[in-house]
Amino acid sequence: MSRANDQQAIALAGLFQAASLVEQIATRGMVPQNSFETSLASIFVTNPDSTEQIYGGADDLPANLSLGFRGLEELLDKSRTEQNQDVIRYGLSIMHLEKKLSKRPDLLQSIGERIDQISQQASYFAEADTDLTENPAVFTHPSVVANIASLYQDTLSTFNFRIQVTGEPRHLQNAENAAKIRALLLAGVRAAMLWRQMGGKRWHLLFFKSRLRPSVKRISKRR
Repeated sequence: MSRANDQQAIALAGLFQAASLVEQIATRGMVPQNSFETSLASIFVTNPDSTEQIYGGADDLPANLSLGFRGLEELLDKSRTEQNQDVIRYGLSIMHLEKKLSKRPDLLQSIGERIDQISQQASYFAEADTDLTENPAVFTHPSVVANIASLYQDTLSTFNFRIQVTGEPRHLQNAENAAKIRALLLAGVRAAMLWRQMGGKRWHLLFFKSRLRPSVKRISKRR
């Protein structure tokens, strides 16, 4: 089994989970809490010991990234007809946005500094002496989500390329939902960056699907 394939599969699951959550907020106005916590918490794991640690550890990956693995399996399986085209579009758009970001070291530094600041702010909502990585719920506090969304607006939203999110107007026009969507797009960009660091390229999704399938199937079913 290729370790690189496993790492790429995890990163892609993280990316497509963020994309799936964006689609769910836009169309339904709600998301599974565990998936939401996992995606936002991943933004703040900046010095992981392993790829798995970014999403809560190897043992919890099947649960924490269940939504992402489901979307990735659909993308890799030609026989599936129920693929959500909006999720795929968001995922590919996030990859494109991350590629643009990779060419802007000034913005990357600014994002890193702001993430550190938001992490410190998040600690106010955690219990004393609690490791934030073990309490991902703090990153879904409305104030923290608003700060992440503001970070996205101040940096990634300055590019000419914008990700067009479609859905129910009543959900999209809700301020809290808009903040959640921007925060999740940043989580998706973080996953796309991880995928690229692990050697992933967009054309791999077309030609190297057979390499990823075994990793996705094995990791997503791990107990």
